[in-house]
Amino acid sequence: MNKKQGLKTYSLEEITDKHIGKRGTPKREAFENELRLDLIGEAIRQARIERNLTQEELGRLVGVQKAQISKLENCLTDARFETIIKVFKALNAKINFNVELLNQTVKLA
Repeated sequence: MNKKQGLKTYSLEEITDKHIGKRGTPKREAFENELRLDLIGEAIRQARIERNLTQEELGRLVGVQKAQISKLENCLTDARFETIIKVFKALNAKINFNVELLNQTVKLA
């Protein structure tokens, strides 16, 4: 928290910790996963628009109905990873994923 001319300012992280929960909590993880899905949906929409494709045309390229493309763009469904890959391939878009391993021990039952 910073004080400037009598006003308190907070970082986005501080606000998110306070109102959603700290990193690692179930509520925070759900929030961040939902945010990531929103970003994927928006990336699909933007790429489709840049390629001058309708949802129906993109659906035909991927082999799904227009409604499925709409659901992906609006994050109304839990899409299969395979479907998302097909969509980005049809859009001729490069995909990058980052995986970060946390300092946790994996225990087998």
